[in-house]
Amino acid sequence: MEAKKTQKPPAAPAGVKKKLLDAALRVIRSKGYEAATVDDMCLAAGVSKGSFFHHFASKEVLATAAAAHFAAGADARFAAAPYRAAEDARERLLGYVDFRRALLDGELPDITCLLGTMVQETYATHPLIREACDAHIRSHAADVARDIEVAKRERAPGAAWSAESLGLFTQAVIQGAFVLAKAHDDPGVAAECLTHLRRYLESQLPDPVYSSP
Repeated sequence: MEAKKTQKPPAAPAGVKKKLLDAALRVIRSKGYEAATVDDMCLAAGVSKGSFFHHFASKEVLATAAAAHFAAGADARFAAAPYRAAEDARERLLGYVDFRRALLDGELPDITCLLGTMVQETYATHPLIREACDAHIRSHAADVARDIEVAKRERAPGAAWSAESLGLFTQAVIQGAFVLAKAHDDPGVAAECLTHLRRYLESQLPDPVYSSP
């Protein structure tokens, strides 16, 4: 007698989870966390609400996953950026600011930071989201600080500030620039802020002065 074959449940359509994560990036950056609804993100992703809850237990769970998704995409983009090829740490740092400035060419929901957008709304009401955003922002700042540490040893070994604090300062300027861009509805103001950030970094890590023989 032929044994009955066990039927496997149908697999979820490929890419549904990623579609929801990508949709969360766009919708939350456009509307904010509180105003964004599950229906909004399902509509943007082109999936059903049932599919949403198959992958995520709640909007908060999606938001924390979206923070990681956003951070992973940013890590990959910055890891492959042209400034990474510079041999000099100061040039890599300044190239990082230039690269971030170049990324400001686009619509505000596409160029601003999901992490900064969410944490401004949720820091007191959704600790899981706050902690996720904090971890990813600090991780990125630490990556920037590695070049700052090398440049500091070479250009400003006696400076009172730490590479860690200056790394966090770069992120404070960038996040603040995004807020101003939203307030003005103009990415140009953010670009100007990053130009000032570059000048400040140049002043803190000056080129060595070589005396004539």
